[in-house]
Amino acid sequence: MQLEFFGAAGEVTGSCHILRVGRRQLLLDCGMIQGGRRDEARNRDPFPFDPAEIDAVVLSHAHIDHSGRLPLLFQRGFRGPIYAQEATCDLAGILLKDAASLGEKDAETENRKRARKGLPPIEPLYTTDDAEAACELLEGLRYRETREIADGVTLRFHDAGHILGSCAVELRLQENGREARIVFSGDLGQYDTPILHDPEPLEQADLVVMECTYGDRRHRDRQATVAELGEIIATAGKQHGNILIPAFAVGRSQELLYHFGKHFDAWQLGRWQIFLDSPMAIEATRVYWDYPQLYDEEATQLRAGHDEMPLLPNLVMSRSADESRRINEVTQGAIVIAGSGMCTGGRILHHFKHRLWRPDTHVIIVGYQARGSLGRRLVDGADYVRIHHEAIRVQAQVHTLGGFSAHGDQQDLLRWYRNFRARPPVCLVHGEARSAEPFAAQLENAGARWVRRAQPGQRIDLQALDAAPGG
Repeated sequence: MQLEFFGAAGEVTGSCHILRVGRRQLLLDCGMIQGGRRDEARNRDPFPFDPAEIDAVVLSHAHIDHSGRLPLLFQRGFRGPIYAQEATCDLAGILLKDAASLGEKDAETENRKRARKGLPPIEPLYTTDDAEAACELLEGLRYRETREIADGVTLRFHDAGHILGSCAVELRLQENGREARIVFSGDLGQYDTPILHDPEPLEQADLVVMECTYGDRRHRDRQATVAELGEIIATAGKQHGNILIPAFAVGRSQELLYHFGKHFDAWQLGRWQIFLDSPMAIEATRVYWDYPQLYDEEATQLRAGHDEMPLLPNLVMSRSADESRRINEVTQGAIVIAGSGMCTGGRILHHFKHRLWRPDTHVIIVGYQARGSLGRRLVDGADYVRIHHEAIRVQAQVHTLGGFSAHGDQQDLLRWYRNFRARPPVCLVHGEARSAEPFAAQLENAGARWVRRAQPGQRIDLQALDAAPGG
């Protein structure tokens, strides 16, 4: 029994880990590497394994940095099942097909430029057909349903509280009379967030593979964050300005709409035009609406009595490109939620080109911004940014609301870990060194048997967990 780390080891995105039990090989996630151009170019590199020899994939949740290379895995020979929570299957179908469509369009645009230069064309990372084929391999499981997915491998999902359908993955392994239980946290959400349940506690594990995206910090109090959002809206209203919110299509967009509905009168949102400018976010919102059994108590009460998805009276669903472009005709009083969440592509870039240079524009950053991304440069206070090969001066007011993160902070992560009896050893993934190092110290103080920051290619012998591995 052996676990090897491949993606999201020493970095945040590209989650992918290889589990070997006897002759069986399984993947935990197969995510896209995100960030700058050099980071994203690595998605085309060969996998450090033969995709055709992978027996199954276990998908923790639908976000692209955990699911985004599944179509590429299919393209290169994988044909096994992909196990995911039921809601994740629906959301992954939306995200993967969208990613493929965007990749095809980007390749088409680039090839027109290359043709003018006499250069050979490039291929998209994968096609819509690849994405559709990968989605056909998805098999949905309910939370806490037990399923034997390979000889000697039993799977059970637990609610991670990150986005709808997100899971902490529990795997019980058997080989040659030896047993081991590993838990992969996936991405863990904050406690007491709206819509979703808190991360489910687990008590037993021989090894915990744990994310540490925000392992070095505390989020701002959520109620204070919500209050600040209301204050930003009020300020922008007094300035007769507009608000741009780059948001992930799954999770953050739905939470923002939830708060807008809850505080509609208090924030005087009737004076605004609110645009959900993302076909993917529109579809994901409908999936959220279709899974009320996964809501927390407050969201369940708000959902009761509605047969169809309630819309804010001034919410405009902008599906087409023409509808998106018409938003630019609104001179003031527009709140625009658009993708992508890290500002690496999508419609938010067009809105930035149109409004980022205006001092009456407010940009609200509500999620993690990876190193090298446009969103990170805005958070870091860049005076100019390049969008579609054009330098744009940043005169907009940029606000960072860390309390809206779908990731748990240091205290949330520790709270989840402390549920484990006997304080099992931990391998940290899905975090940069600056977050992993202080969190490792916190885990050691909490009594963890040993803690290691996972590195690409590092292997853990699951039958020898009493001894701390090197690295």
